[in-house]
Amino acid sequence: MPNRAVNPKLKVALSVTLILMMYSAVVWSAQSRGRGAPDPLHVDVIVGSEGKGYYTGAGVPAGNPPVFAARDGAVPDGIEPLPVDIFSSHDFYRDQALWLDKRYYRCNSPVGLEQIWGAYEVPLIGDNPPITAAWGFCDRDYPRAEIVSPYPFKSAAEHYRALLDEARSHGGPTRHTAATLPAWTGQYQRQREKTATWYHGAILQIPTYLSLLTPEYQRRFVQQMYHYAATNASQWPGSYCWPEGFMRRFAQYGGARVNMVVSPGLVLDMRVAAQTVVTEIHVGREFNESGAVPRLGPDVPQWLGETIGFWDGDTLITWTANLQGWISHGGFEYTNNMQSLEMYSPTYDGGGKFTGLRHETVLYDDQVFVEPVRIVHYLAKLDDATTEPFPMVECVAHMYPMQGRATPVNPGQNVQFIYPNMHDRPWADIWQRYYEQDMERPQDDDIFTFE
Repeated sequence: MPNRAVNPKLKVALSVTLILMMYSAVVWSAQSRGRGAPDPLHVDVIVGSEGKGYYTGAGVPAGNPPVFAARDGAVPDGIEPLPVDIFSSHDFYRDQALWLDKRYYRCNSPVGLEQIWGAYEVPLIGDNPPITAAWGFCDRDYPRAEIVSPYPFKSAAEHYRALLDEARSHGGPTRHTAATLPAWTGQYQRQREKTATWYHGAILQIPTYLSLLTPEYQRRFVQQMYHYAATNASQWPGSYCWPEGFMRRFAQYGGARVNMVVSPGLVLDMRVAAQTVVTEIHVGREFNESGAVPRLGPDVPQWLGETIGFWDGDTLITWTANLQGWISHGGFEYTNNMQSLEMYSPTYDGGGKFTGLRHETVLYDDQVFVEPVRIVHYLAKLDDATTEPFPMVECVAHMYPMQGRATPVNPGQNVQFIYPNMHDRPWADIWQRYYEQDMERPQDDDIFTFE
């Protein structure tokens, strides 16, 4: 029988997180139109299926239960399966009428499909894959209203200017010197639990995720889910040492260790992933808005974008633009028009001691989202006296996309593979070339562009 219980150790961790969120005094303006909205709803269960359950580290602790509603070809009680689903389909494009039915994905979450073949060490694909893939829980989901932005703005520019005007209305923006800067420099541990945010992909059904996206990007997301579920041909950028891209900062598996370096004119937000991801926040600068998107340097998209910001007291508000469209595995694709509005606010314990940062992000990309979406993470400050040096990670390629698979290569081995165009959805190029030859893609599907 499936184990539906939550690991007791996880319950303790979640309780501590909730207490921290309840008792941390987050500094914000109660009257602001652009910041200070309550945190999104916190839940303590995942949709599944996940072989490692709620555990997020390497390995599998003894007694750690997997999460699934049924496995090995069985169907959960009370559920009527569809005649065809993402595991049995030979052409997901033809199934478009079923994409918004959670049963099409066997009620699995996005990350449930991402790991179902064992990417995170414990497969739930069964003995006759993919037909015997496990089911997640059809009665679990996350409210869409808790994902979309609570603010009235249609663009990052509008949002940023509104907050800048608010700062000016009370004498700001604050111009800190080295002596007055908030003492934020140091290392932090970002929330990693699978229930921390919808963007970790474990607490929501795939149709809810799709409801956030425009039709073209729904299609692209289902394409990604299909090649996780049916072909087991994931094309994760980190596997090949391709660029990580801007959204890797927020992913569950990547970006959790954070190093903040704060100076009057430049703040660095550095995160560990397959490569070190660095956001350079230029305080007090203004964008050149004469091109296709706002920018600081040449009119050339940057993999991590370009960022400006200002201080309103001890809250840092930033605007990122000029991004290169890309993907973060298990998450939506985004275009060169993606922009973010981010707010870093200090948190304190009951005695007034600084404990870390509340990092609130609103994402804008009208080609991808039907309305802006929000991610809220908490970053817990680590003890500077005991923290090891922050690692600067270089990705050294040892796998290559050969015949549609991420294939390990040994030193000295000669290999042949088709190198994809890195600016034209290389993952989709591989999927179409090797796995979609007989599929009926829509004629208007401009599959190889971010524009």
